Amino acid sequence: MRDASTTQKDRGMNSATLEDVLRIYGIENWGTGYFSINRDGHLAVHPANGDARVADVYELVRELIDKRKLTPPFVLRFPQILAAQLQRLCLAYESAAKQFEFTGGHFPVFPMKVNPRREVVEEFLREGRKQSVGVECGSKAELYASLSLEQPADSLLVCNGFKDETFLRLASLGVQAGKRVVIVVEKLNELKMALEVADETGALPWIGLRAKLYSKGSGKWASSGGESAKFGLTTSEILECVHLLQAAGKIDSLKLLHFHIGSQITDVKRVKNAMKEAARVYAKIRQMRVAVEYLDIGGGLGVDYDGSKTTFDGSVNYSVEEFANNVVYTIKTVCDDEQVPHPHLVTESGRVMTAYHTLFVTEIRDEIETFAEDIPTVAVDDDDPQVIFELKSQLDDISIKNYREYYHDALDQKDELHTQFNLGLVSLEDRAKGEVLFWEICAKASQFAHQAETDEPEFDELKRILATKYLCNFSVFRSAPDSWAINQLFPIMPIHRLNERPTDFATLVDVTCDSDGCIDRFVDLKDVKQVLELHKFDDQPYFVALFLTGAYQEVMGSHHNLFGHPTEAQVVIDTDGRYHITKLIAGSRIADMLSFAKYDKQQCLENFQRQIAVQVTAGRIDQARATEAVKQYELSANGSTYLE
Repeated sequence: MRDASTTQKDRGMNSATLEDVLRIYGIENWGTGYFSINRDGHLAVHPANGDARVADVYELVRELIDKRKLTPPFVLRFPQILAAQLQRLCLAYESAAKQFEFTGGHFPVFPMKVNPRREVVEEFLREGRKQSVGVECGSKAELYASLSLEQPADSLLVCNGFKDETFLRLASLGVQAGKRVVIVVEKLNELKMALEVADETGALPWIGLRAKLYSKGSGKWASSGGESAKFGLTTSEILECVHLLQAAGKIDSLKLLHFHIGSQITDVKRVKNAMKEAARVYAKIRQMRVAVEYLDIGGGLGVDYDGSKTTFDGSVNYSVEEFANNVVYTIKTVCDDEQVPHPHLVTESGRVMTAYHTLFVTEIRDEIETFAEDIPTVAVDDDDPQVIFELKSQLDDISIKNYREYYHDALDQKDELHTQFNLGLVSLEDRAKGEVLFWEICAKASQFAHQAETDEPEFDELKRILATKYLCNFSVFRSAPDSWAINQLFPIMPIHRLNERPTDFATLVDVTCDSDGCIDRFVDLKDVKQVLELHKFDDQPYFVALFLTGAYQEVMGSHHNLFGHPTEAQVVIDTDGRYHITKLIAGSRIADMLSFAKYDKQQCLENFQRQIAVQVTAGRIDQARATEAVKQYELSANGSTYLE
């Protein structure tokens, strides 16, 4: 642990450098007050927005490496940020209710699908005892785990997703355990099964009906809502459910109306439209003398990943407070118009609750050259082909006044070089010489375009092509799968040397043997950057962090190439500004991933021993080398799946 407290005034770095770094990485736009840069040029994490307590992330990483003898990559989990986000959500709805004289309560539930890790779910329940925080589950495994958790007595256990009889029997066990279980009916047959199971067990959970609204959300998940949505009951099906419950004498068990218009809603206007429609459905059901008490508005509260505060897919044009105000005001207005009681609001906000609380830290291990920049400028002699002379002349004469023309000429000369090579008119040495000259021209043209502050697509593309490829010790598929799968943008920046201006343009490649294992899209306030500004890699340890990875990434990550879970550290920041590593979870070993892939470790060892024995019998290796080989093979099973 280390005292890392600092303020803006006592930062020892040059103010112009700090301004440049803040502009480049946008930390003050997307960090929501949880992240800053300290006087040493290190990334700092705060347990709450604007809290003076901080943890120096670089010092924390060095402790894990130097004192704990662990190797990156690391997941750093800050549970206090979970608590801060929950408090912000609850306060937003509490303030909105007071402002608009809304008489219904607020019952947040945490959706396990977003991050089902036990320490995450338990932190919400522990922190949310006063706010009646419950749990939402969407599968039998999640329900099974939920039944074991200690919840506040008046909180809800909301069961979404498609259900079979086993699911419904598990839910009835929750009722017997004293939990307020709500079965959200997704299709008509589920209600019939639920009534049958209740007759057998004598325990009927509360019933919720998911309405299929006409309104849609916005962004990547807009298709989650609307008439073609995967989940939800049509109006006629809702009425049929009401009639079934009335006929069974169980209408009093209908307690909740549910809807969901999609995750990461980018535009607050879509929220207003959906709330208006859902509130009207709720009101009409209440007017049928059905005492529905809860209106579950689902998830959708988004995260501003790029800090632009727009309707771009990676952003949202509202705050948590504005979202809550729109929800409460719209529902209250409709209910007053229809003269029905205000419902209790149930929220399933998971992404905004969990995204901020984890950092993923990886180390740059090497530089993959795009072109031979370390080769000295080639010498041209009288025997070289004319195309080489032309390229050398362009390299010598290129300037800020002619770089466009010379760059275009160099493209033509490169084509001519390859044409002549294919015809056998130039040698392999000539081709290599010409390619070095061409890439040097490109590098100079890119520098001149940057100086001229040009905004031309061809030079943006050239910058991307010339960008350094840094090999990072991680798997995109394991630790940031949405970056690969749906082009999700995550803020990325170094955790140290932030008192220096970054001079390199780079993209990141992972250690998997997959060409898709790279990150080449980065957040920017006005656009999506194709390169990331980083400091020149000088063979000294250099660490970068991926931010806002706490939602979905841990549970959706794959074991591509059998890369396993990174080492995880849970960190709490004390009142005196010192951090404490309260929990360490070792990363996956090779043996763990063998087991995952259904290999038996002992059988692998015996098979390898058998093959080595064959080589000894054939006289290809001696017994001493054979014994050592078997020993090394056995020890390797305990190694990390990542580079060490």
